[in-house]
Amino acid sequence: MTDSRRSCLSVPASSEKMLAKARSLPADEVVIDLEDSVPAELKEEARAATVAALGEDWGDRAVAVRVNPVGGEWWERDAADLAAAGGALSSLVVPKVEHAADVEAVAAVAGELGLQALIETAAGLVKVAEIAAASPRLEALIIGYADLAASLGTPSSGAYDGDRWHWAREQVLVHARAAGLAAIDGPWLAVDDTDGFSRSTGEARALGFDGRWAVHPSQVEALNEAFSPTREEFDRAGEVLAALGRGSEAGRGAVRHDGEMIDEASRRQATAVVARGQAAGLS
Repeated sequence: MTDSRRSCLSVPASSEKMLAKARSLPADEVVIDLEDSVPAELKEEARAATVAALGEDWGDRAVAVRVNPVGGEWWERDAADLAAAGGALSSLVVPKVEHAADVEAVAAVAGELGLQALIETAAGLVKVAEIAAASPRLEALIIGYADLAASLGTPSSGAYDGDRWHWAREQVLVHARAAGLAAIDGPWLAVDDTDGFSRSTGEARALGFDGRWAVHPSQVEALNEAFSPTREEFDRAGEVLAALGRGSEAGRGAVRHDGEMIDEASRRQATAVVARGQAAGLS
């Protein structure tokens, strides 16, 4: 199973056709959704379909399931049944997390499964540091733009010259990194606006995000490319590690390489680039 989350494709648990198709797509992670994309009358049926689907062959891609929100009527059964199901499942995505207790509640029911927290309300943004430290099984923080817009009262359009999501992205990114977690950007919902998707995805990568959710198969390969190092970046990272290795053998923690002073911070950054490149098939 890949450790990369460049592309995280969300798929409704209530669609057998979409679940089957997802197993053939090159997404690093497939997130089977029991929450917003499943109407109330289909919740039980969708959960049973998800348990059955987890027994199928999902190849090397990671498989996660977004359960229903803590405090509602379905989340506890979701977590318990999925923990018992095993199969391809590696983690549960906890939606609308507003307190560490939300993550802790799911962790108590979810056995040894990994956890991911969706930050998609004003309250969640305020408590993001607390949430990031909620459980040693927490693997990632994810921004949920649609619910966050509703929580903040952000209109879908309007005159604003800046990036209305920059602060929220930085909040999630900084606290994810401080806790040693992956930082995953939320989905671009305007599927036909490919220019906007490309621009926004480039911004997320430039900020330092590890990947992004996709809501349509057409977005997957573009995300894999955007969040993979280029050959030039990968090769340079290898050169940095080699130069630092030679410096260490000579008893130096900082060395000059290609006109630049590099040190332990450079090592950490280069190591992350090499890991992402290897996940993308570079070597």
